[in-house]
Amino acid sequence: MEQDMRKVKPLNMTDAKWTTGFWADRFHLCHEEMIDSMEKAIHVKENGTYMPNFEVAAGLKTDRHYGEDWSDGDCYKFLEACAHVYAITKDAALDQKMDKYIGFIAKAQDPDGYISTNIQLSHKKRWGQRIYHEDYNFGHLLTAACVHHTATGKTNFLEVAIKAADYLNETFNPCPKHLIHYGWNPSNIMGLVDLHRITGNETYLKLADIFMTMRGAGYGGEDQNQDRTPLREETEATGHAVTAVYLYAGAADVYSHTGEETVMHALEKIWDNMYTKKMYLTGGIGSIYNGLSPNGDKIWEAFGTDYHLPNRSAYTETCANIGNAMWSMRMFSLTQDPKYMDVFEKVVYNSLLGSMTLDGHHFCYTNPLETRNGKLFNHHSAQTQHFRTERWFTHTCYCCPPQVLRTLARLNQWAYGQSSDGLYIHLYSGNELNTVLSSGETLSLTMKSSFPAEETVLMTINSPLNAETSIHLRIPQWADGATVRINGEEQAQPAAGTYFELKRKWQANDQIELVLPMRVKRIAANPMVEEARGQVAFMYGPFVYCLESIDLPEGMAIDQIRIPLSTRFEARYDHELLGGVTTLHGTALKIPQEDHSDTLYKPFEALDMAEIDVRLVPYYAWNNRGQTDMSVWLPLI
Repeated sequence: MEQDMRKVKPLNMTDAKWTTGFWADRFHLCHEEMIDSMEKAIHVKENGTYMPNFEVAAGLKTDRHYGEDWSDGDCYKFLEACAHVYAITKDAALDQKMDKYIGFIAKAQDPDGYISTNIQLSHKKRWGQRIYHEDYNFGHLLTAACVHHTATGKTNFLEVAIKAADYLNETFNPCPKHLIHYGWNPSNIMGLVDLHRITGNETYLKLADIFMTMRGAGYGGEDQNQDRTPLREETEATGHAVTAVYLYAGAADVYSHTGEETVMHALEKIWDNMYTKKMYLTGGIGSIYNGLSPNGDKIWEAFGTDYHLPNRSAYTETCANIGNAMWSMRMFSLTQDPKYMDVFEKVVYNSLLGSMTLDGHHFCYTNPLETRNGKLFNHHSAQTQHFRTERWFTHTCYCCPPQVLRTLARLNQWAYGQSSDGLYIHLYSGNELNTVLSSGETLSLTMKSSFPAEETVLMTINSPLNAETSIHLRIPQWADGATVRINGEEQAQPAAGTYFELKRKWQANDQIELVLPMRVKRIAANPMVEEARGQVAFMYGPFVYCLESIDLPEGMAIDQIRIPLSTRFEARYDHELLGGVTTLHGTALKIPQEDHSDTLYKPFEALDMAEIDVRLVPYYAWNNRGQTDMSVWLPLI
């Protein structure tokens, strides 16, 4: 029997379905708004992702290649999202849409299995340069095809993927010396493991291990691409943040079937380095937009040095933040350590949702924790174009929107997990669950909750279970004082930052009541984080909050605000604001506006301070009311 080291496995694609509440609203947004809007965007020639490239490569129309080298991969991510939504909705129009595009892709594929339209429609040579992103394009093809096959039962996309994977195996197994240093954004590792799980073909798993081992193989690599140090010897998160977490997530997938402890030991050290020294409060990662690594390598869109977490220039690319959640979810599945799911939650409620407008039509590439005067930088370059405080519909680099879409579309699968002894519950929102447990029994559960607008979650067991079965309730780090009742009887008080086990022979209509106290918490950073020293941030439940200048009196700047140590903020739900959000209300002190227009430094004088009421909004909802200054961290006084 095949080895599977995962202690908690995801459920089947349709086992859990959102019904009402926070995540149901966002799934419906995917289905009703985001797919159609994104489809329009990926048919705009000026956009970085351009779906018609496949029609051209298939010989169905005459044109050149448009978009970036990684355009194909982002088109596949769009199709993957469509498949996730189709699995739940059975929307026939989505099925037809996918078949149309898959037909173009199949015709575009070369007879030997190669497909990457940026190469096929140019004079570029196959595997000529790493930045051509062929591995990225292949990887997302493999994953999307596996998801499509699972959602529809069809093989039309899967056949393309198998042909592509067999081509990769012919080319890289064994890896020739001239390609040992090849590879950029390694979604191919995750994709090959996905294909292995669907087909049972061990060749794809072995090839994934080869691609993982190629990184840092000792042929003059650099930190930017996690290529200086072999993964098995690495101890810290380094280099390009997206390629890093894709590599680490892929390595976790490989380990889940090989059980090679050196890989797991490395991943645990790298993750701990990220978590304790290189991650923003929002779950964002990748603080450096351009600079040098500690080894002197040029890096961009990258992890910085320990504790270097600037706010206004925070790069925190949307794809990297979501990759952090993908990797953390995998680490939890392998270890059952709750800390990984706390980071997963931090991402999905903050940096994931904050990367798009509330209507799901516009997106941002970077996710800063501070803006001033509508700017992050005063100069322009190929990368600082990403630092825009106004979200966009199309963009020269369009990798992030389909990443957001496919993640939101599949969160129902990540709401639960299954272990040998029962069920793990990760996210709380209204849903219906019907899943076959490892015992062979079917667990039917209904969850009713307005979380996070309300603290109480009610779960009803719909049918009896003959065997003792554990239900593990996730108690987030922020949920001090959580309570659990079964049929009205209070259980032992669970500790925050744990999974609370309820083990019994469940009867029909048994009811679990979970209360997760939502309290306003002031957060301080490690004093080594220079950019947050002497400042405070606010959280309410899983949400990070920020101050926007639009909520201050006209003419007042955020930099005039100081938060007194004695201030207590109160949470209030506002049905009218930003589609319905909980805001935080309290008092702050206002200092006079200082004129520094003609000097960088000036003598400090005693400040006349006046009390003022302030309102904070969730970080995920910032920048939805026009151009405005914003700060997550606020000076403490």
